[in-house]
Amino acid sequence: MVKDHVATISSVFDDILNFFPPGIVLSVAAGCVEHRKYWNVYVKEFVGTMLMVGFTFSAGKWIGQDSWIVAWAIHAVGVVLADYFGGGQMVNPAVTVSMWSLGKCNYTECFVRIAGQMGGGLVAFPLFHAISNQFQLTPFGGPEFKKENDVEAFLSEFTATFFLMWAIYLLNWEMNFGDYHYIIKQTLTAFAIRALIELFPVAGPAMNPMLATAWYVFGVGTTYEYPDDNIHYFVYWVAPILGGIFAAVTYAIYNGDQIFGIKVPVGPLKGKKDKKD
Repeated sequence: MVKDHVATISSVFDDILNFFPPGIVLSVAAGCVEHRKYWNVYVKEFVGTMLMVGFTFSAGKWIGQDSWIVAWAIHAVGVVLADYFGGGQMVNPAVTVSMWSLGKCNYTECFVRIAGQMGGGLVAFPLFHAISNQFQLTPFGGPEFKKENDVEAFLSEFTATFFLMWAIYLLNWEMNFGDYHYIIKQTLTAFAIRALIELFPVAGPAMNPMLATAWYVFGVGTTYEYPDDNIHYFVYWVAPILGGIFAAVTYAIYNGDQIFGIKVPVGPLKGKKDKKD
């Protein structure tokens, strides 16, 4: 009798776990570190990531299929709306690590933000796929690359992320558009992202480790499985994170910031330029 109950509980437990994307439990658990000190950060990254996927991946799929101009415009609007309604979150592990390296957040916050981003991505792709099926819309796609092009894919992700970070630094920290700063800098960020997508297509591009892995888990014919080939992580995690850190180093040389708490021996170039002026 006891065995029957245990078997029933086991079956229910298995059904529940199969309902959730793999890793979602660990993602939520990570948001609870330090007595849920960073829980609000986790939730905002989780929700912000879902909004980012929904608003930006629908461009060219649900809206603007027949016009690249419309697709670009919808993508730009999506970037702005996702950031606005998501509360201005990072929604990108490479961006988060770059900000951590510059001292904009501590290690624990960096860890929690990435956990929230991964959780949001793991939920977003199957959710929007279900919506696509329900309303007979074109399903979302995601970043992929051919394994024989792994070197080119690595360099593409590295370079695209490097330029993405510099766009973020300049538009957020170096430029001021007055009363319309937010809407202008977010619109320019959206067009910078779209331009990088067109210029660096070898690996998608992703420019975002979360997008690549969350898409792989759901969207490339696997059944909720993580990549078992290390080359995926080399291209989609190592390359953009190194690109983000390298961008941070060059920004520190320009601005005089520290990298991982260490003063860069070169620069700041910004200060020298101001003195000359």
